[in-house]
Amino acid sequence: MKKIIVPIDFSEHSEYALEATAMLAKKFGAEILALHMLEISEAVLTSASYQQQTKSIFLLELAKKRFNEFLDKDYLKGLKVTPIVKHFKVFSEVNEVAKEQNADLIVMGSHGTSGLKEVFLGSNTEKVVRYSDIPVLIIKHHPILLDFENVVFACDFSEEAVKPYTNAYNLFSKLGSKLHLVYVNLPDARFRSSTEMEKRVSDFLKITEGNLNKMDEVIYVSDYSIEKGILNYSNVVGADLIAVATHGRRGLAHFFEGSISEDIANHSTLPVMTFKI
Repeated sequence: MKKIIVPIDFSEHSEYALEATAMLAKKFGAEILALHMLEISEAVLTSASYQQQTKSIFLLELAKKRFNEFLDKDYLKGLKVTPIVKHFKVFSEVNEVAKEQNADLIVMGSHGTSGLKEVFLGSNTEKVVRYSDIPVLIIKHHPILLDFENVVFACDFSEEAVKPYTNAYNLFSKLGSKLHLVYVNLPDARFRSSTEMEKRVSDFLKITEGNLNKMDEVIYVSDYSIEKGILNYSNVVGADLIAVATHGRRGLAHFFEGSISEDIANHSTLPVMTFKI
């Protein structure tokens, strides 16, 4: 892991993300790309009006000053931090910056759930996740440890899940994490017998691993919803992170029969990392 992008909007949760990024950067010797996006339209920036030009210059300088002050943190000392300012808030630009910089990871702060206020209902975090071609780590609390020793990756072991699983496996192997593969069985139309589940898993492992060595490592969980199965199992094994797949612009993971709702990311107290299908 050489480069990590962290979008900054000066909020408490973006500071959580910045500190989490610093922890990862120290661990892997990575460069931090601190990205701030201004809400200044192209019309204002290119206006021939002296008044508009003066206004845009003032806003740019004010933002840069505030950005530099925000980045003046003790936990960033000794780390390579590259500030990047974009003039307009277009969330696809985060992915464009990731491509330009050949970044490995995006770290986002998110407020989690509070009553009816959900993270993935039109939030900035969801917009970044939907456009990103690289993994996105979602941090919702002040980070304490980011060792990611135990990571839960749940999927339906379908062909669609091959790419996100492979990417997750490659990343967490480099991080030295133990990856818990979880299949959640439901008491409805999606219910499968033990034989059916094992057949599905064996076909999946033949594609991803080329062998069945991990058959005995797959955990089968029965619960009333995919979200509950994943969250409950994560609590049982003391997971440090939950990994999920996304369909990009179509939103969070629909690689299960039916769908995984945004509830996993909304309701998990653990960090969540997304991998694009």
